[in-house]
Amino acid sequence: MAPSIRNVAIITKIGSREAEAAANRVARLLNKNKVKIYSVLPLLIDGAIQVRQEELKGVKLDLVFAIGGDGTTLRAFRTIPGKAPLFSINSGGHRGILSEVSADSIDEAINIILAGKCFHDSRTRIQAYVNGKAFPPALNDILITRVSLTRTPLVSIKLMGDEIKQRMDGIVVSTSTGSTGHSFSIGGPVLHEGMNCLILSPIASVNRMPQLVIPVEDIVVESTYESHVIIDGQETFRVDADRPIKISRFSDDATFLRLQKKGMRQLIKLGFSKFEF
Repeated sequence: MAPSIRNVAIITKIGSREAEAAANRVARLLNKNKVKIYSVLPLLIDGAIQVRQEELKGVKLDLVFAIGGDGTTLRAFRTIPGKAPLFSINSGGHRGILSEVSADSIDEAINIILAGKCFHDSRTRIQAYVNGKAFPPALNDILITRVSLTRTPLVSIKLMGDEIKQRMDGIVVSTSTGSTGHSFSIGGPVLHEGMNCLILSPIASVNRMPQLVIPVEDIVVESTYESHVIIDGQETFRVDADRPIKISRFSDDATFLRLQKKGMRQLIKLGFSKFEF
């Protein structure tokens, strides 16, 4: 057993029997190697220590298993403490763009991990602030969009010493990891996940503002009407009109545990595994 893997947590897609079965398989393999396991409720595993999601931040972990789809992985990264590495298993999910293996490969994957034949893959995260209040960090993207569907706000975007003002429905600020998410669905580029940059994708800009790829620097967004700030498509916060929304790099990068290096893993997961010209 790799000496660094002593305490692990398992988080699963809520309500997925397939993910729960995969979690129990992982737990049985780890138990044979005397690894202490924390299961995040509502997941129940025999012999594991049951914890609520918020309690996990007080636990020192060597590894976290996120079992489900990409939504489970995104939720897990907002739950786990500090820089604890995460291993994502696609079970009960859809494409599983963020995952390393499917449930069919659990046995082989656990053996490789316990043998220490793996590596860490760090990814940039971003975080929004309003009036000094920090929202949860985002691995994929932060969406700022209008609350009222009948009024198009004037949006100010301050970045790199300049200011852009446009009437638009909103804007997506995406990391390279999130380039296959919301940004991609509105025509954004797919970036290699290791690139250290951000994508700004305007939504229904009246003057057809282009999408921008910029260095990871602070961005301040203001809207003349009330806005929703949506973190990784999962958590929504309401912000009053004319309140600056600052978006900065989060202090801790997300750390994936990987078994092997891959090229454009995002394109493969999106179905572009064979190119024809």
